[in-house]
Amino acid sequence: MGILKRQYHSTMRRAYGHALAEARRALAEGGRVLDCGAGHGQTFDQLGDIAPQRYTGVEWSPDLAEAGAARGLDIFPHDLNTPLPFEDGAFRCIVSLSVLEHLLKGCAYLRECRRVLGNGGTLVVLTPNIATYFSVLQLLLGRMTSSGPHPDSQVLAQTHFNVLSKAAAGQLDMEDDTPSHRHLVVFSYAVLKRFLRLAGFSDVRGAGFGYYPFPVAVQPLLERADPWHCHQMVFTARR
Repeated sequence: MGILKRQYHSTMRRAYGHALAEARRALAEGGRVLDCGAGHGQTFDQLGDIAPQRYTGVEWSPDLAEAGAARGLDIFPHDLNTPLPFEDGAFRCIVSLSVLEHLLKGCAYLRECRRVLGNGGTLVVLTPNIATYFSVLQLLLGRMTSSGPHPDSQVLAQTHFNVLSKAAAGQLDMEDDTPSHRHLVVFSYAVLKRFLRLAGFSDVRGAGFGYYPFPVAVQPLLERADPWHCHQMVFTARR
């Protein structure tokens, strides 16, 4: 495995670990959690000791939603570009991991998240950052970036993308009817933080992960000093 792939996998492990820790902290005092982009319930398995009755998941893929429901989890198909089918204030925490970049209407989605959170509830968002120095370098070299919108061509994706996007995608599905590996609208750290505040969230806090191509050993220091240009970003915001 090349150095950039190792850095990518390290980045994703740390980013997901941080996001899940924030979700567990928000749920420590009870309440329900909504898992947006639930898959077959893999996030539920990592949320700690919560009863299935406290968990609801929505998933784009009917097959994955069916697999989650077969496990006894409350997971059902839903398009997150449309309003969330829940009452106001229904949840204590919303987990949105690697979802926002796949939506056509990301801002509307974030406003819906605020609506269905109860007072004091927490939104946890993990999403790539388009404003990375690595992305700037890729653009200067005339290439498409892994953090930006993906093409709808399988051939182009396989030949013109950098190693990070290939590591993320694995088996590419760019030309499927419901491709899960295409990025549509990707925020920068500064813009996402500002929009969460504009949408009415408070106590908006962000953390950055992945500062390519610097060595893994020094990345945590650079991430703390400059989260605005990290590859992945995790935001928590209070209702």
